[in-house]
Amino acid sequence: MSRSDPSRSVLVTGGNRGIGLCIARAFAEAGDKVAITYRTGEPPAELTELGCLAVKCDITETEQVEQAFKEIEEKQGAVEVLVANAGVTRDQLLLRMSEEDFSSVVDTNLTGTFRVVKRATRAMLRARRGRVVLISSVVAMSGSPGQSNYAASKAGLIGFARSVARELGSRNITCNVITPGFVDTDMTKVLTDEQREAILGQVPLGRYAQPEEVAASVRFLASDEAAYITGAVIPVDGGMGMGH
Repeated sequence: MSRSDPSRSVLVTGGNRGIGLCIARAFAEAGDKVAITYRTGEPPAELTELGCLAVKCDITETEQVEQAFKEIEEKQGAVEVLVANAGVTRDQLLLRMSEEDFSSVVDTNLTGTFRVVKRATRAMLRARRGRVVLISSVVAMSGSPGQSNYAASKAGLIGFARSVARELGSRNITCNVITPGFVDTDMTKVLTDEQREAILGQVPLGRYAQPEEVAASVRFLASDEAAYITGAVIPVDGGMGMGH
């Protein structure tokens, strides 16, 4: 899993925009073979230029996950590094939140991650090596009004990752979690100036994260230097989540 390897097969779910796109770019620029999944729209031309493989896949559908992995395995080999990034939000206050609002977010963010990790580790177990990185959120531990569904799903990733780390550690497979805070992406650009100021007031470093800063942490956890790190939760949040 080191950079002495000529190239690894990397999969980034939800890699067509935002943090996922930046993570995919970082691995591709380092010389890895990178596949991304996307659910809707078209993948950006940038990925094609970088030589990335874009596979349409809804991670809430087990059969689509299976077909995506088969295509990736045929075109770039078994996945050696999995970054489970795909996720959704359906924010609503608790008393107004429908069961569908809750279950759909959990099915994508938590159960969807279970689906891709289970499928990816099949080959990792045979190879007796692998890296799994899950993208959670600062709200997994701090909570957030109107995001009980999202926070629950992202908190669930931590317990899931630590269980996987204990199960698969003896096979040289690590499983870690990144908890980004507020990141400067298209999703946060739609916030009002008042909302942005309120958020920054909670961040000791006084600024948003850049997607590249999240990507750098992911690449570290996939490197040889992080071979003895597993079951860890790495905050990339400017100090926002301290104490949680």
